[in-house]
Amino acid sequence: MEVDADADAVWGRGSGSARWDGESSGSPRMRRCWAKCINDAALILGGSDPMRRGTSPYFYDLFTRQQWARFDAGSYRLTPAALTLLKGVNEPMPISEVEEVIGPLCRLLDIQMEANDVHPFVIGVAGSVAVGKSTFARVLRALLAQAGRTVELVATDGFLWPTAILEKRNLMRRKGFPESYDLERMLVFLAELKEGKSELRVPVYSHELYDIVPGQFQTINQPQVLILEGLNVLQGSSRDSAAVAADYFDFSVYLDADENDVEQWYVERFSVLQRTVFQRPTSYFHHFKDLRSAEVRKTGQEIWRSINLPNLLQNIQPTRERASVILRKGQSHAVKEVLWRHSINGRYRQ
Repeated sequence: MEVDADADAVWGRGSGSARWDGESSGSPRMRRCWAKCINDAALILGGSDPMRRGTSPYFYDLFTRQQWARFDAGSYRLTPAALTLLKGVNEPMPISEVEEVIGPLCRLLDIQMEANDVHPFVIGVAGSVAVGKSTFARVLRALLAQAGRTVELVATDGFLWPTAILEKRNLMRRKGFPESYDLERMLVFLAELKEGKSELRVPVYSHELYDIVPGQFQTINQPQVLILEGLNVLQGSSRDSAAVAADYFDFSVYLDADENDVEQWYVERFSVLQRTVFQRPTSYFHHFKDLRSAEVRKTGQEIWRSINLPNLLQNIQPTRERASVILRKGQSHAVKEVLWRHSINGRYRQ
């Protein structure tokens, strides 16, 4: 059968979203119907060659961007001005990314949150340096808050060991690797969060100082949704009995891209920072302020290839298939494919 023809049978030709025969899509019955519709659409649009994980009981249904956009963003939208305020350095995101990718994801998260009925609902966001995690996480927080929820965003940078400790342990060139984090403190935070404790404190990290800011904390007070964004949030353990951050997640997203594209994005970001933030005397990287253009590019490539690429290949990328959803980006930074994980018997995965 033709894919587009089958998709029309599920969604309603030309409608852009599922048809409910006049009943509100916000009603419980319609949400259950929509959950079934997601299953049916996944089977129809996902293709015949799902991405498998060896002996794992899960597989991924692959959607092109155009297919994924049919889930529709609904009311989850941002103005261009609001989106501009959420973007990070060299992390381009057109409004179409919200309308065709992240908005539809939020509508599906509505179903996940209603089905699980847990507070707080914890979402992990993982991926490489420079892949756009921070911008994605900020946009996701802004959209989910539109439904009246309290949504907090915590970056794992706050759980990095202070520079003094990293230097003492000879780990400065391993910053971002699993051993550079105070994992015990992160796990205690997540455990107390799930227990419903209030006034939880997360250390504040300064990218300009490249260090934890002494005496400054982000206070987390029983949010309905918490987004934890970081390089290694999906990291497993070498010991079966050891707890990991992902044990506390109700949903997770991995931002994926070709490593050559990510290297280009990293070098471009490094170049922008060299012309701006690195010029400040307070910047940890102030010693790069006088680099010439060719030297900037060479230095950025050296840092990427000696630190960030090994971390990506050894620690980050191997966790990709633990995510509930994988967003694959193309060279332009735009998401081109979405992979949604389902159980092997075809049931909607909680």
